[in-house]
Amino acid sequence: MASPSNNPKDKTSLTKKITGRVPMFITKEDLDSILPHQNLIEHFQSSLSIVSPTISSPMRQSHTVQPHSSLLLMPSWSSSPALPYIGVKLVTHFPQNSALNLPAIHASYSLFSSTTGQTLTSMDGTTLTLYRTSCISGLAAKYLARPDSRVMVMVGAGALGPHLIKAHLAARPSVRKVIIWNRTEERAKVLADEMRKNAGMDGLCFESTGNLDDAISVADIVSCATNSEVPLVKGDKLKAGAYLNLVGSFKHSMRECDDLAIKRGRVFVDSEEALEEAGELVGALERGVIEKRSILGNLVDLIKGEVVGRRNEDEITVFKSVGSAVFDLVAAQFAYERSI
Repeated sequence: MASPSNNPKDKTSLTKKITGRVPMFITKEDLDSILPHQNLIEHFQSSLSIVSPTISSPMRQSHTVQPHSSLLLMPSWSSSPALPYIGVKLVTHFPQNSALNLPAIHASYSLFSSTTGQTLTSMDGTTLTLYRTSCISGLAAKYLARPDSRVMVMVGAGALGPHLIKAHLAARPSVRKVIIWNRTEERAKVLADEMRKNAGMDGLCFESTGNLDDAISVADIVSCATNSEVPLVKGDKLKAGAYLNLVGSFKHSMRECDDLAIKRGRVFVDSEEALEEAGELVGALERGVIEKRSILGNLVDLIKGEVVGRRNEDEITVFKSVGSAVFDLVAAQFAYERSI
């Protein structure tokens, strides 16, 4: 089932279909095969405005389990028959894992029936988050990036990098060149080589660079996924008509762009939490660079047409994403219903 239906028969059929099923586990490999970026973007676009008002998502809980390690719980549930689920994402953050050559973050997502409470599935929460995050950004690009965008700059060559590239290519297939920058230039070269070999898209050019300012000056789309606490994207380097997508920061000390980039752009967010968590926005508000009314709307507002995204070819647009349990639940729904 690709998107919620308003047909009562479809809702009854879905409830019957999931009731009494043996719980399953959806692996990373499963998610890679059932979550094409284009399809998940379309699902978000058709579903979020309908189901997001029905979803409750309490503030995430964070528990310190060791001096430098933590456990995070992110629950959500829907009151809509079209989305008969309860979901919980469990995330562990063990930064010392770098010494063991292991990722610092691991996650698992559990989905339950909101009708019977039974366990339906568990899935690789890390991979689900990569798809969710990138496709939310890709969907925003459909409203905020120029339709004739040709050059994309990817700032950061970590796990999110290839997903953000693919999601933006799905949203703006006019892109012909992708330039990748990373603090460690070799990682940018490796990702460019991997994308060149595995993207499966003829006519696309993938390259890496050590000069971020020069790359940004020619970019129609700039997507950032780093943990930087020093602004990387300078507002005076953004060209007219650029779209800036900020994904990395999730606390006040983190900033992927400077104040000028925020001031020059028409700013939108994925959810209201961005105004409380994102260093770029929190800092700009505290310094008086912008006011709260400068934040023009969220993703659902854009989908519903309650706010206008891009108005012309020359304005700069900015989208700041911090993630939400609402998006997790809708992405998990899509993955589960494609698996049964």
